[in-house]
Amino acid sequence: MIDLEGKNVLSIEVKESPVKPVFATLNKIPVAFKRVGRTNPKMDVNELRRIFLEGKEFLWDSMICEGATLDDIDWERVEWFKSLYRYLSGREILTDNKKLLENFKCLKNGAVNNSGILLFGKEPHKFFPNNRITVIRYPGDEVSDRYLDIMDFYGNLFDLIDKTNKYIREHIQIASVLIPGQIPREEISQYPLFAIRELIVNAVAHRDYSVVGSRIIIRLFKNRIEYNNPGGFPPGITPENIADMQCSRNPTIVDVMSKVRYIESIGDGINRVLNLVKNHPLKPELPLFMEVGNSVIVVLYGADMRKMEQDEYEKKLSERQKKIVEYLKENSRITRGICMNILNISKDTAVRELSYLKSKNIIGQKSIGRGIYYVLK
Repeated sequence: MIDLEGKNVLSIEVKESPVKPVFATLNKIPVAFKRVGRTNPKMDVNELRRIFLEGKEFLWDSMICEGATLDDIDWERVEWFKSLYRYLSGREILTDNKKLLENFKCLKNGAVNNSGILLFGKEPHKFFPNNRITVIRYPGDEVSDRYLDIMDFYGNLFDLIDKTNKYIREHIQIASVLIPGQIPREEISQYPLFAIRELIVNAVAHRDYSVVGSRIIIRLFKNRIEYNNPGGFPPGITPENIADMQCSRNPTIVDVMSKVRYIESIGDGINRVLNLVKNHPLKPELPLFMEVGNSVIVVLYGADMRKMEQDEYEKKLSERQKKIVEYLKENSRITRGICMNILNISKDTAVRELSYLKSKNIIGQKSIGRGIYYVLK
């Protein structure tokens, strides 16, 4: 009993169970609940399966792949892996291919496990129908019934990463700018290219493959990229600590990928993404990490490439035009009369200067009643 504002209150402390999930009996049926805000909804089948598999003895990627044999392994892909490893490390892999997969824990007592099929299988989709990435391109900033394109990518995990990364890079904005003192022009991408690829890699390497009926979906909008990944965050990972904590529900997959630098072996990929976004010359918003239902959603915001175009145009402006732009940067609007006063020019010249800036999409024209004014775009 505790005293609370002069009243005796019965306090019951329930310690966290080391074994999860914990079931309660509801109408003679065992049910597990979870805490979401102030509510206690029931866990669905996928959430229960995830919790069971998160025990070390039930790691999904080390489980035997039912129905798979060594004939389902793409041995040319294994040779590709060895060549890439030799190129990156300068060291030769002398082990024969079967022994190599055993060393990588892709084979268990001669049987192919889930990671072996996902990494080196001829047709991983045959065993895991949802082992694919769907990319949807929209014309605007919101989900709509109308889309520009929709693509499904299949293959082993290396193929999924490479195909998806190539497609997205082909459909983002890139500006070419002239840097003072440099002869070649420098390309500025709407998104840091490493960030695009790293978030694909994270989705592939850390997704919850035990979730039935779900696949990775990437939505490409005009102003952002959204990565929707099946399964919540691994144990101990939250949106707040994701850059600092390391945890993987697929350690075999992560280990193999790290050997050929498809994933950051020291786990600093998210930190690199954040730093690249912070240092982008156009300063886009920082990425957003969310857990929504039984999925992780990452939003990578794009830079406003119009700023780059405006900067390029501003370098070519006359002194009078530059003064108009500077005035608008310090004030919300400018009129023809103000333009005449601050530049000491005639009405016709003011109209000509404002019209030029408007034609280059640097300023926009607005009106209140019969009054016309101009603002920066």
